[in-house]
Amino acid sequence: MGDPIRILHVVVNMNRGGAETLLMNLYRNIDHSKVQFDFLTSKEGVFDVEILKMGGKIHRIPYVSDVGHYAYIKALNKFFSSHSEYKIVHSHLDKMSGFVLRSAERTNTPIRIAHSHNTSSEGGVVAKAYKWIAGKYILPCATHYFACSDKAANWLFEDKVVNATILKNGIESDQYVFNSEVRNQVRQELNLTRDTFVIGHVGRFAHQKNHSFLIDIFAQLNNDNPDSVLVLAGDGPLRLDIEKKVRDLNLLGKVIFLGIRNDINRLLQAFDVFVFPSWHEGLPVTLIEAQGSGLPCIISDVITSEVDMGAGLVQFENLNKPSDAWAKRVIQQNKRVLEVQDHIQKKGFDIRVPAKWLQKFYLDQTEEWMTS
Repeated sequence: MGDPIRILHVVVNMNRGGAETLLMNLYRNIDHSKVQFDFLTSKEGVFDVEILKMGGKIHRIPYVSDVGHYAYIKALNKFFSSHSEYKIVHSHLDKMSGFVLRSAERTNTPIRIAHSHNTSSEGGVVAKAYKWIAGKYILPCATHYFACSDKAANWLFEDKVVNATILKNGIESDQYVFNSEVRNQVRQELNLTRDTFVIGHVGRFAHQKNHSFLIDIFAQLNNDNPDSVLVLAGDGPLRLDIEKKVRDLNLLGKVIFLGIRNDINRLLQAFDVFVFPSWHEGLPVTLIEAQGSGLPCIISDVITSEVDMGAGLVQFENLNKPSDAWAKRVIQQNKRVLEVQDHIQKKGFDIRVPAKWLQKFYLDQTEEWMTS
């Protein structure tokens, strides 16, 4: 048997974001004797060690925010000019994928995939304008279009949306099955009693995730139910602002900041309800993980209904409603659902399904290119 084909995935870094978690779930569930993942990144990430152990390679170029537009484009062009071994480049930068795929096209990389993981760009007016310009290169430079949901496809691919393939954000579902012993262990680790009402959230501290409103919701809820805590897993640029808000609202000791964790499957066992008031999302992996552990989820209604696995766990709430209305919905949440595996399978959210499909896609495209 020959060497595996090597796929170049392009991300900013391999930290525990939604797209990155999906990539690692896919990577762990493909046949590495046939397909290997390599990564073009700009910063170190928590998954780097595991990637190297599985035989992947990690390349680095400086990111545009550190060196400016022209130096970034020069670095992209230089990289693709000197790495002609990659026949498939799979970019996960949303609109910024346009610049990546343009460089790949100029150096005759034959298979160029744009993958949409969101429904809006982050940043201020200048940043969004820059990303809009980058996004204009996606349709003419990509050969294939992937998205995590219909809404994500509509946002990034416009009139090419009919050509988009929906690749489900799957999880390793066996790891999320509810376990009462794990629940008790995690609560002991967090110094929580069995009766404490625990609201959980997993996500980067960035504008998109709407942590400030989440704190408002919890403040209302805790006022009515003092034996409650909010557990936040993740890190990001707005964490200090949120920590200050917690202090200002006299919620110290009631809001637990865990930082980046590698045991989300365990943490979810300790929660009673998952609250997710994001401003925009593609299809959040963390909501699939939460449902996979049987957690009721109160989420913003801007998130696609495609995220609902049909187990009766997802309740949508309007972001225009006040925090006390959200708090009431959280208190009224349904009980944990213990039998969710069938729903995961039927909806195609078990990672083995998209991993098998993607591996075949890569192999078929490579064979087609070699015989053309």
